[in-house]
Amino acid sequence: MDKKPCNLSQDPEVRKGPWTMEEDLILINYIANHGEGVWNSLAKASGLKRTGKSCRLRWLNYLRPDVRRGNITHEEQLLIVELHAKWGNRWSKIAKHLPGRTDNEIKNFWRTRIQKHIKQAENLQQQVNISEINDHHQASTSTSKVSTMAHPIETYSSSSYQPVTLEPYFPTQFPIITDQSSCCTNDDNNNNYWSMEDIWSMQLLNGD
Repeated sequence: MDKKPCNLSQDPEVRKGPWTMEEDLILINYIANHGEGVWNSLAKASGLKRTGKSCRLRWLNYLRPDVRRGNITHEEQLLIVELHAKWGNRWSKIAKHLPGRTDNEIKNFWRTRIQKHIKQAENLQQQVNISEINDHHQASTSTSKVSTMAHPIETYSSSSYQPVTLEPYFPTQFPIITDQSSCCTNDDNNNNYWSMEDIWSMQLLNGD
């Protein structure tokens, strides 16, 4: 069974490409006399060899009398951002709150300008967050290294300090030697001097 084409754009007589001034005048005069109505019916009734979609976009975006020309203002940008956060990509609904602006114009402005800046801001914020995490990690690592390398300094109070004594090795009082002839020597001036032999003799006598 053969199927009939349902898309008017497949019709070889349907015209594509830029609109001419004559086509614009035909569309303007027809809508002025008959109103917008159904666009597919309008395209046939007006005699334009265009699709209904093409006629609708041409009228709404370019030929409508209340279409606002010029760049989108700063106030309109803020309103677009606010409404997009509330409704998403519902461009026709957003356009109703911006008199004179078309949904196609708002959509193109969002995708080419606002969305681009939002992505750049998000990428910059991610880089800043990564940098802060790395700095925090490096600071923590440096602190841990310093704490492991530092040694506590021991301090002593006067009450806990115990002086070192040499009594086990050198007695504070030398033992009395009864036989001095064997451990003392006399010099020419008759002065007694302790020699290493005398010290060893004392240790032997004390049994050390």
